[in-house]
Amino acid sequence: MQQFFFDSSIYRNRRNQLKINLKSGKYLFLGNKESGINFRDNWYPFRQDSTFLYYFGVNLPGLYAMIDVDNDEEIIFGDELTIDDIVWTGPLPSLQELADKASVNTVHPVSKLNHYISKDTHHLPPYRPEHTLAISQYKEIDTGTVAGTASIPFIKAVVAQRSIKSPEEVEQLHIAASHTSEMHHRVMKSAEAGRFENDLVAQAFKYAWSCHLPMSFTPISTINGHILHNHNYSNQLKSGDMVLFDGGMEAPSGYAGDMTRTFPVDDKFSSIQAEMYDIVHRSFKAAETAVKPGVKFKDIHLLASKVLVEGLSELGIMKGDPAEAVADGAHTMFFQCGLGHMMGLDVHDMENLGEQYVGYTDSFIKSKEFGLKSLRLGRALEPGFVITVEPGIYIIPELIDLRRSEGKYMSFINYDELNKYRDFGGIRIENDYLVTESGYELLGDPIPTTRAWVEETRKSVLG
Repeated sequence: MQQFFFDSSIYRNRRNQLKINLKSGKYLFLGNKESGINFRDNWYPFRQDSTFLYYFGVNLPGLYAMIDVDNDEEIIFGDELTIDDIVWTGPLPSLQELADKASVNTVHPVSKLNHYISKDTHHLPPYRPEHTLAISQYKEIDTGTVAGTASIPFIKAVVAQRSIKSPEEVEQLHIAASHTSEMHHRVMKSAEAGRFENDLVAQAFKYAWSCHLPMSFTPISTINGHILHNHNYSNQLKSGDMVLFDGGMEAPSGYAGDMTRTFPVDDKFSSIQAEMYDIVHRSFKAAETAVKPGVKFKDIHLLASKVLVEGLSELGIMKGDPAEAVADGAHTMFFQCGLGHMMGLDVHDMENLGEQYVGYTDSFIKSKEFGLKSLRLGRALEPGFVITVEPGIYIIPELIDLRRSEGKYMSFINYDELNKYRDFGGIRIENDYLVTESGYELLGDPIPTTRAWVEETRKSVLG
């Protein structure tokens, strides 16, 4: 299993800062375990819990860790390999040797963990059933109550640290984003009529495996771009189709990349596709330009939405005042999701800790309205945040029919004109950014965003 470590002082400093922020108490960190696909030893690819990785660095299954602030103790709990393990794995570094790389001096077997846990030990929200069972067992509480006992101070302290990326983390994010952009470039160059969506996914995995790196999430490769998270890869590419590819790779350290590109199967977009693509690109550039410290990401989302409405009004699909249309939610007919999200060790960074704690604040509550409820990040941006920007247009026939039957947005949507586009599909464009003191920095190597650049790339492939 791949083991990446920053300098040991980085982990020590992270834990010291956490102890300063928390002031007192015991804090449990649950590493992930192997998970069987269809029987115990046929495992899904292992991925360590990101918070465990952030503070303790060791990328092995079956580990726990504890920080006791009052007694200034830091312990990793795990079992060393037995000869029965070694015949399958070969000799590997001991757990103590790996713990030393994260400046953790104390390693105990898992059997000793119950001596350190009490009912007042703090834990983070569990997202795997084995986490829930472990907390239930060690703290002697019912499994149904475990989620509600997660420590809010612990969550907030972790979010405060992990939200601001250090120079070492930014370097890893650049690596992840650069691999991601190269993967997208290869996918864009491999598409042609007659191939299938899964052929493009195969190209993506071929590049990832050639780098010995995993995907940061299950990729989306589809000619039906209006289905937001479409993991069906069975459709054959035809002349006139557009391909939406949304994928990312991880750096060896576990830091993620996440980009989306939409491109024609032919060497150029059709006239309707070109008009729609240009609208999305204008929205993308407006949002990108607005990224800077102190600006609420929700306001950038609404700005991007307004630019989309302006473009759709030029096509006669929408009407009325664009700002009023956005205020009324009419843009959600076409843009149902959020503009972007935090990114780091998780592609949706720290989502398991709760979107309200990561993307919002105590005084800034996440909306429950359609569209805005899918905006994972709304709070004011800060230097050191790493975010994605991803506007799109998605024309969903079922949503058109529902909203028209409800009589919604009649002042802003020309339903007769919109019906002409009901089989259009969807377009989105996504890049990754570091928020700097003065604005933003693009992560990874640039790949085509403008329509001319996309079409130039496609022409170079198809001749």
